[in-house]
Amino acid sequence: MDEGHGGPARYRAFISYSHQDAAEGRRLHRRLERYVLPKRLVGRITPRGPAPRRLGPIFRDREDLPAADSLSAEVRAALAGSASLIVVCSPAARQSSWVAREVELFRALHPDRPVLAALIAGTPAEAFPDTLVDAAREPLAADLQPAGDGPRLGFLKLVAGVVGVGLDELVQRDAQRRLRAVTAVTAAALAGMLVMTLLTATAIGARREAERQRAEAEGMVEFMLTDLRDKLEGVGRLDALDAVNARALKYYEGQDIDRLPPDSLERRARVLLAIGTDLQTRGEADAAMRQFEQARRTTAALLAADPDNPDRMWAHAQSEQAIGVIAFARQRQDEARTAFEAYRDLADRLVARDPDNAVYLREAGFARGNLCSVALAEPPKPKEALTDCRVALSRMQAAVAATADPDAYAIDLANRHAWLADAWRANDDNGNAREHRLSEEAIVRRLTTKDPANMEVRLRWVAVQRALAALDLADGRPDLARQRLETSRNAADAMVAHEPANERWAALRRKITDNLDLLDQMQRETPQ
Repeated sequence: MDEGHGGPARYRAFISYSHQDAAEGRRLHRRLERYVLPKRLVGRITPRGPAPRRLGPIFRDREDLPAADSLSAEVRAALAGSASLIVVCSPAARQSSWVAREVELFRALHPDRPVLAALIAGTPAEAFPDTLVDAAREPLAADLQPAGDGPRLGFLKLVAGVVGVGLDELVQRDAQRRLRAVTAVTAAALAGMLVMTLLTATAIGARREAERQRAEAEGMVEFMLTDLRDKLEGVGRLDALDAVNARALKYYEGQDIDRLPPDSLERRARVLLAIGTDLQTRGEADAAMRQFEQARRTTAALLAADPDNPDRMWAHAQSEQAIGVIAFARQRQDEARTAFEAYRDLADRLVARDPDNAVYLREAGFARGNLCSVALAEPPKPKEALTDCRVALSRMQAAVAATADPDAYAIDLANRHAWLADAWRANDDNGNAREHRLSEEAIVRRLTTKDPANMEVRLRWVAVQRALAALDLADGRPDLARQRLETSRNAADAMVAHEPANERWAALRRKITDNLDLLDQMQRETPQ
């Protein structure tokens, strides 16, 4: 460093400041000692000597000066060993006698070394100590205030003054360095963005593949719940249905239930309902009810979260219907009625949304038919039953009219005729009862001819023969009644032999046998 008139310089600069400006003094001290000159300037010969890589050491007074008439020996020594003086100027500095003395002593020791003013507050007139203002030696002033040079340019002015290089060159070099730094940061950011983009694309690809695989798996589940199930039910293969149900349920057991989307949860509920239905067919009502209740909890939650979604209405309607059927079978009429009314309300809401929707109309027919069944049970309410069964039949007829395939809902239409016949009998009108039973028989006969292997149709044919036998007996035609019962029992025997585990078929066969036994007893007791 420059030796000047005061001997070798130990410090690159001495920072003088009022102790009211101590924070600014510390901040400026740190910035100066951390500053690194641009590489192209390092080593250049300047009026202050070779340009250094760094500006340190920089002296900053850390002591509270005592109330004395002279500066401390340490401060005097530091001033004597400094290559330049930086005065932190503010109104407080102008009022400080110690700042004034430090400026005065430095100029006395080093008349040829630079004195730099760092203005941090006020104007020069308000902030420069009197000893700093000398007409013959104006200090190099750097206004660090935002309205002046600003923190960045003002700081570079101080660096230029301390090192002895041109400000323009230092600003240019510094700007280039900052540009390189910004470029490096931008490049790093772009590289990071590229990596994140690749990772995101990979994650999206993996998610799409997972979604594709899930869509395929659930498409298979959907097939098992619809087309395959209908075919297996049609031929009475409960053993095969068990395998289908187990396979579908296993798929969902391997999933995180809490993370499944609503449609998947709804489909899982349908699997539970299917399993429950098959258990119910075997006569395992308790096990069936557990499946139904689990399904209802899921569908109720999905409907509550999306109350206007027709898919959610539909799904919950199926759960309520299943619960009602079990309750009805257990002769819990109030519980059954509550579930069936909820089922009816949901079905009616669906029809109101889409009055020409055959599927919704069919469901509304089922719902009213269930309420008709409850009204016919003990204690019977014949007039209420007749009203519900009439509405159920009209809904089903509308569904048949709305569908492209006239036989799609034929078995359901036959069932509605059957229940309305029972409602008429409960109201002591056997004529209307027979009319609807014959309508049912005509439908079933047509379906049997069309598909002789369909076990559900054969079951319906057995049931209608038994019902017509009861009407024959009521009308005083016991021989015709016996003929119908024996024919239906033979058909039931064949069905039970085909699928011994099917409790519905076995129960119907027992009823027919009981009817024949009763008929035999009646004829034995009747005088010839």
